[in-house]
Amino acid sequence: MADRRHSSVDGNAMLPQPHPQTNPSGVITDELKFTQDADSEAPGAELGSDVEQSKLIVDPTVAKHVSDVMSSELGIPILLNRLKQSVASAKEFSLFLKKRSVLEEDHAQSLRKLCRLTQDNARRPEHRQGSFAKSYDEMVFIHDRMAENDSQFAASLHQMHEDLVELVANGEKGRKMWKVNGLAAEQKVADLEQVMRKSKAKYDSLAEEYDRARTGEARQGGKVRGAFKAHKSAAQHEEDLLRKLQAADQTYQSHVQTLQNEKAHLEKSARPEAVKALHELISETDSAVTMQMQKFAAFNEKLLLGNGLIVSPFKSQGAEGVGQPRSLRQAVAAIDNERDLNEFISSHHGKIPPYTEVKYERNPGPTTSGPPHGGMQDLNRQYGQNHGRSFSQGNMLSQQGPPQQHQFPARNSAQPAPRIGNPPSTQGPPQLGALSFQGSQHAPQSSTPPPGSSFPGDRDQGVSGPVGGPGYGGAHPSTTYAPAARHMAAPSKPVFGVSLNRLYERDGLAIPMVVHQCIQAVDLFGLGVEGIYRQSGSLNHINKLKGMFDAESSNPALDFRNPENFYHDVNSVTGLLKQFFRDLPDPLLTSEYHDAFVRAAKHDDDIVRRDSLHGIINSLPDPNYATLRAMTLHLYRVMDNSHVNRMNSHNLAVIFGPTLMGSDPSTAIADAGWQIKVIDTILQNTYQIFDDD
Repeated sequence: MADRRHSSVDGNAMLPQPHPQTNPSGVITDELKFTQDADSEAPGAELGSDVEQSKLIVDPTVAKHVSDVMSSELGIPILLNRLKQSVASAKEFSLFLKKRSVLEEDHAQSLRKLCRLTQDNARRPEHRQGSFAKSYDEMVFIHDRMAENDSQFAASLHQMHEDLVELVANGEKGRKMWKVNGLAAEQKVADLEQVMRKSKAKYDSLAEEYDRARTGEARQGGKVRGAFKAHKSAAQHEEDLLRKLQAADQTYQSHVQTLQNEKAHLEKSARPEAVKALHELISETDSAVTMQMQKFAAFNEKLLLGNGLIVSPFKSQGAEGVGQPRSLRQAVAAIDNERDLNEFISSHHGKIPPYTEVKYERNPGPTTSGPPHGGMQDLNRQYGQNHGRSFSQGNMLSQQGPPQQHQFPARNSAQPAPRIGNPPSTQGPPQLGALSFQGSQHAPQSSTPPPGSSFPGDRDQGVSGPVGGPGYGGAHPSTTYAPAARHMAAPSKPVFGVSLNRLYERDGLAIPMVVHQCIQAVDLFGLGVEGIYRQSGSLNHINKLKGMFDAESSNPALDFRNPENFYHDVNSVTGLLKQFFRDLPDPLLTSEYHDAFVRAAKHDDDIVRRDSLHGIINSLPDPNYATLRAMTLHLYRVMDNSHVNRMNSHNLAVIFGPTLMGSDPSTAIADAGWQIKVIDTILQNTYQIFDDD
C-alpha cells in the first residue's frame, strides 16, 4: 500500500504530452497519451518532487503520538471515524464526476444537434454560397469534432465515477466488518473489566465486614438481628464471613486473570490487526481518490489540448498545405466577400432578357383591340411552370376556341394582351371593380356572355350575364354596365370557404396553394419560434393576406419564401393557415368520418388506435388525404423542434383538433378530448401512417 500511495502523489508527472504523430484533426485518440518522462521539464515537476520528499520526512514527535493513539483503546474508533470521512469524500467526488459527466454529455449532444441544424440551414438556397459556405462548413465541422472530444471526456468521467462507486462500496463494507470485529474485542475487555471491578468491590466489602466481626464492632448489630432469628455466636459469624471472604477472593482473582488474558490478546493481536486493516482501507481509499483527481486534472488538460489542436492544428514540416486541415482562423480568413458577390451576380448572366427597343405602335382601329390568340396559352404555360400540374379549368377554356381566349385577358388585366403572360406586380392582382375597362364609354357588342366564359368562382358570386358580358367580351364595355361591375366585391377565384374538392377541380393542385405557402413559411422561419401556432398574429395582416389569396393565389407577392411578403410576422402566417381550415365547408377530416375517428380514438391499445385511424385516413378523399399528409409531416417537423418552440404533439393537437375535425355545437364539449387524442396519435405515428417521399 505504501508503494502505491507514494507512486500517486506526484500529479504533475502525468501531464498529457502530444505524440509526435498527433492526429491533425485534433480529436482525442490513443496517440495522445499520458506519459511519465523523468527528463521532461513539465511545469511544476520540481515542486512535485519537493512535496514528495517532504512527505517522506516524518516528525518523530508526531510519529510517537500516532503510535500511542493507535495502541490505545481510542485507535479503532478514531480510525473508523477517519475511514468514514474518506468514504464520504470519495462518494462526494464520485457524485461530482457523475454530474460533470452528464453536463459534458448534454453539451456534446446539444453541440452536435446545433451543428446539424445550422449546417442544414446554411445549405438552403436562401443562404450565401461560395467561399463563405465552405468556410462555414469548416467551422461547423470543427465544432462537431469538439463535441466528439466532449463526448469522450464525459465517458471517461463516467468511468471514473463507476470506479469510485465501487471503491466506496468496498470501503463501507470493510468499515462495517471491522466495526463489528474490532469494537467487539474492545467491548469484551470493557465488560470483563466491569465484572472484575464488581467482584473486587464485593471482596473489599466482605473483608471490611470480617474485620469488624473479628474486632467485635458488629456485636451491636447482632443484638438487633437476634430479635428476629436464632442468635449466632460471634465465632460462628466470624467463620461464615471468613468463608465468604475466601470465595470472593477466588472469584476476584479469576476475573483479574481472565481480564489480563483478554487484554493481552486485545493489545497484541486483535487491536493491531483491526488497526492495520482500517489503516490500509483508509490509505487505499485516499490514494484511489487522489489518483482519480489526478486523472481528472489530466483529462481536463487532455480535453483542452485536443480542442486546441482542432481549432489550431500543428503544421507538419515539409508538407505544408498538402492534406493539412485549416485552423478556424484560416478558414474564416479564406472568406472572399467580393468574389462571392461577383460570382453570384455573374451566375445570373444567362437570364438577362434580350434587349428590345421601345417603339410606339398605333392601334389600327378600335374594332380590332382584342387580345391576340395566344394570351391564354401563355397564362396556362405560366401556371404549369409554377405548380407542376395541368390546369383543368384552363384546358376547358382553351378548348372553347378563340372567343374564350379573347375574353380572359379583358377580365384579368388592363394591360395589352401580349403582356398577359408576365407575372403580376408585387402589389397583388387588381380588384374586379377597379379594372380600367369598366370606366370605358363604349357600348358592348353583346349583352350576353359567350358560353363557357365564366369561372367556377363566378357561379359562387352570382355574376349574371349582363355583368359577365363586359368582363369577358372582346368589344369595349359600356357605361351602362359600369355600376354593376363596381358592385362586384367578391373575389374571382376564392380560396377561403371553398371545399378542397372544388379547389382541386379548379386549380389542379392536390394541396391548396395557401396551405403550401404557409407550411413553407413556417418551415423556413417559424420552427424556432417559441409557441408557434399558439401565438396569435396580426388580424389586419391575416385579412390582407386572405384577400390576396382570394384574388389570385399564384401572385408572386404571395411567395412566402420572402418574409417581406407576410410582413415578417410568421404568427400571421399560422393564423392564416388555421383560418383556412376553419373556413372549409367540410372539415379536413370530413364530417362523414368524424364519428369513426372519435370511436377509433377511444381504443386503449396504442397499436389498435393507430391502425384504426390509419384505415380511416386511407378512406379520405384524395385532396383531403394529400392535404392532411402535408400538414402532418409539417407538424411533425414543428414537434421535432419542441426543445426550442415548446410545441410537442399534445400542444399541437390541442390547437388543431377542433380545427381539422370541426365541431358540432351539440357534442363539442364531449368530443373535444377525443379530437385532441386523434390528432395527437396521428402526429406521434406520422411515419407509420404516411411515407416521406
